[in-house]
Amino acid sequence: MINDTLLMMLIVGLVISFAILAVFIWGAKGGQFDDGEKMMGGLLFDSTDDLNDAYKKEQKVKEAKKEQKKSKSQE
Repeated sequence: MINDTLLMMLIVGLVISFAILAVFIWGAKGGQFDDGEKMMGGLLFDSTDDLNDAYKKEQKVKEAKKEQKKSKSQE
């Protein structure tokens, strides 16, 4: 009876351990443990010129996508 209990505890322990390991690997691959403060700190210390350049680049990309959709719809 004690051997059956130990075997069951061993199996349950291994299943739980593998489940925790799988969740950890899934989180690490998904970026759950990335440093968010590092990214936000980079935004705080950007100069105004850098931010304006990034905004202009984003606007150009949006305009290019609009033109691409427009040219596809005309074809």
